[in-house]
Amino acid sequence: MKKILSISVGSSSRDHTTRHVFLGQECELSRQGTDGDFEEAVQRYADMDGKVDAFGVGGVEFYLRVGKRRYYFRDVSRIRRAIKVSKVGDGNGVKGLLERRAFQALEKHLNEKENKTLKGMPALLTTAVDRYGMGEAMVDAGLALTIGDLMFTLGLPIPVKRLSTVRVLAAALLPVITNLPFSWFYALGSEQDKPPQPKWKKYYQQAQVLGGDFIQIRQYMPDDLTGKIIVTNTTTSKNVEELRKRNLHILVTVTPRLEGRSFGTNVMEATLLALMDKPQSEVTETDFLNLIERIPLEPNIEVLN
Repeated sequence: MKKILSISVGSSSRDHTTRHVFLGQECELSRQGTDGDFEEAVQRYADMDGKVDAFGVGGVEFYLRVGKRRYYFRDVSRIRRAIKVSKVGDGNGVKGLLERRAFQALEKHLNEKENKTLKGMPALLTTAVDRYGMGEAMVDAGLALTIGDLMFTLGLPIPVKRLSTVRVLAAALLPVITNLPFSWFYALGSEQDKPPQPKWKKYYQQAQVLGGDFIQIRQYMPDDLTGKIIVTNTTTSKNVEELRKRNLHILVTVTPRLEGRSFGTNVMEATLLALMDKPQSEVTETDFLNLIERIPLEPNIEVLN
């Protein structure tokens, strides 16, 4: 059995372990949170290195890919240095591939089930610096996109309309931000469990499609999500019920739901790496895409209301 362990600096309330067979190979997928304790996370990676086939790096990522540039987090590099033997994925290797497939599947679903199209629908992407591939997929899908990096990250009431603007902002701000503690950039630990505090209501209300990291979407989401579609990453069964009560129309997760839980792209990348019989240094994007299509690793589309 292949063992895949995602150690997350996020909340332990989102922990989950399951077994699933991929291409005839049984895999154990486990997610363990450290409630925001970065030091504990680094130590767990060191302790479990070589005892699992692949690690998923949860709640953080090694770098942000914006356009053709990569911005590496100083804090997170400590995790990479702690891992000497096991393969490791932070999601960056597959995130863009899975996000693009999710919007293609959603377009097909709307065409066939509702006689609708994503083209022209107003959409909100919470932040594009950590979901640039999703931003590209949303633009390619024809969505009328509003990007919330300045709102959701810096608290400034300034919407962005173009990915080119995001690239300029990233070049100016990320060299500084990536050298700060990661917790300044993203909610960790118990911060992820707080009830939503509605904010930026105008932008939530005018959007028919909400995209981005689920923790960010949830942080400020309103009580009423009637008729809306969310395209996101990890959601628990509790999250799904929370969205159902808010009357969300469709929930799309870019990874499949396994036993009531969709795992993050870091877990899926780690699983794919564990299934590949080659050194991680030789793995290409084509290898990932071929394996994704062979399994196949499909997005989960769930009509809630």
